[in-house]
Amino acid sequence: MSEISSRTVGPKAAKNSLRRAFKAKRPLFLWGPPGIGKSDIVKQMGEELNAHVIDIRLSLWEPTDIKGIPYFDSNESKMVWAPPIELPDAEMAAKHKTIILFMDEMNSAAPAVQAAAYQLVLNRRVGTYKLPDNVHIVAAGNRETDKGVTYRMPAPLANRFVHLEMKVDWDDWFQWAVDNRIHKDVVGFLTFSKKDLYDFDPKAASRAFATPRSWTFVSELLFDDDESVDTLTDLSAGAIGEGLAIKFMAHRKVASKLPNPSEILKGKVKKMETKEISAMYSLTVSLCYELKDACDKGAKDWNTQVNNFFEFMMANFETELVVMGTKLALTQYQLPLDPDEIKCFDDFHAKYGKYIAAATEKK
Repeated sequence: MSEISSRTVGPKAAKNSLRRAFKAKRPLFLWGPPGIGKSDIVKQMGEELNAHVIDIRLSLWEPTDIKGIPYFDSNESKMVWAPPIELPDAEMAAKHKTIILFMDEMNSAAPAVQAAAYQLVLNRRVGTYKLPDNVHIVAAGNRETDKGVTYRMPAPLANRFVHLEMKVDWDDWFQWAVDNRIHKDVVGFLTFSKKDLYDFDPKAASRAFATPRSWTFVSELLFDDDESVDTLTDLSAGAIGEGLAIKFMAHRKVASKLPNPSEILKGKVKKMETKEISAMYSLTVSLCYELKDACDKGAKDWNTQVNNFFEFMMANFETELVVMGTKLALTQYQLPLDPDEIKCFDDFHAKYGKYIAAATEKK
């Protein structure tokens, strides 16, 4: 389908649209390039609504997988249809308040399969099968310009959906990344070099390229530090491409020489010798991760750690990093803060309060 609107939305806006579409019982189609999180958004919506998600890769289905298979009913002396077991029936619907029927890779399905989906999408029934009332329909697929395996979506089927084209949004990804504890080096590097979050070019021949999904692969590979640098570089190159992998591993080499964040929060380290800016982003993220862990564990020296956190940032970081660290630790994580118990709070607020307030008001 080449007539998709040029208006694009990030993950947060896409979820808001899904909520609204669910209330109106309107099927919604998420378009976008590979690796930007279309499937993950549907999964997140399922968790948010405590819904049962049925994930169907429509590109693997046959037309009979939707309509069912006919068989002869000897009692009625007629042909009847046996509906597919993957689709929700009344028994399944009774077990769940909400069901999301997610038809992924829809426009990668053969035209005959897409045609079989016409009636199910718009009329919520096909043949003798009827979708239960608590089932919401969402579909997703890559654009034709992404050079994936796609078929042009027939206009009658396209007109049965509300269409959204997704884009990569840095702020949405950053919030998701810290909430899901994506490796500090990945978050720190990409905070410094935001443009490297996504570099997919459908015209390029490379099999590996940077997307939110492939950076998640890199994060998962880094949590086992027993591997050699060469091995991690090879694996990272296989996820995000060789050039970017070399750049990222150079960042990690410098970041590894920075102070241990736990020692900073304990007050054992006050100054930082290395001033390589990209590595300092990783340290900022790492400090926030450590501070949240201390809060979650109910650390007895909590106020002291917060004070050390602020003092270290004031002594070593530029304003941009101080604002980023404060927003992450105290605004996004909503960590408890008692100004009366933090010795340096007045000095910190006098120096950075207006910048933090301005940055918070932007979103």
